[in-house]
Amino acid sequence: MARRRDADLAIDCSDLSIARTGRGGPAQRVVDGVTFRLGRGGTLAVMGPTGSGKSSLAAVLAGADEQGLAVVGGEGTVEGVSVRHPGRDRRYLTYYAGYLPQSAGAHLPARLTVAEVIGEPITSRDRRVSARGLAVRIASLLDELMLPLGASAKYPYELSAGMRQRVAFARALVLQPRVLIADEPFANLDVEVRKAAGDAIVRRRRELGMAALVVTNEPDTVADLDADVLVLRGGHPVAYGHGTRDLLWTPSGDADRRLVGS
Repeated sequence: MARRRDADLAIDCSDLSIARTGRGGPAQRVVDGVTFRLGRGGTLAVMGPTGSGKSSLAAVLAGADEQGLAVVGGEGTVEGVSVRHPGRDRRYLTYYAGYLPQSAGAHLPARLTVAEVIGEPITSRDRRVSARGLAVRIASLLDELMLPLGASAKYPYELSAGMRQRVAFARALVLQPRVLIADEPFANLDVEVRKAAGDAIVRRRRELGMAALVVTNEPDTVADLDADVLVLRGGHPVAYGHGTRDLLWTPSGDADRRLVGS
């Protein structure tokens, strides 16, 4: 059956619930009843305290193969692909969604060069790849994220933490995704580089219609990306709105106001 895709929506979640199972223990809901829509070219910032379910939500929407994490209620689609029952369409989800997990820079493959790390999403998908075309794309991403071109031949352990984070960022963008799902994407980046990385998101949003879901607790990031905001606490949505100053809170959400204060 052909996938049905809403031309105006990148992500559509309705009462989405996610559970995590431990070793031998019962399943525990980490996200419960989340509903939102992210339009094409839009940005949503997911905020909340540690353990609120932000990273679990991002991983599921990106189609990440994270053991013990499963959708147990509601529905969510990313570019028309169901995250609850993706089946064979999971591969499309991983092509359409560029994923930058939390601390991505610290978990790059140690035996691959930077060029191989960035290009791997392409080389693993396509049997025949133009080596020259791929090299040009990688060089363009390195330049955009203020990395020296010479870094392409180095290994991740030869780079600083901030440079490794930028390599992971470039890898998430190399397929020119329709949706970027990024968990704390600006970690370990200094002010100048953070601006370049933020500009990379805004440019693709404006020129290509890329949508972005960003996990962050930094009001400045929300402002720079002109993002809508979803606040989670204990897996439950407690506030939603545009920016950190225009949020509609649930009656139990007052305790989280300090997380989005400027």
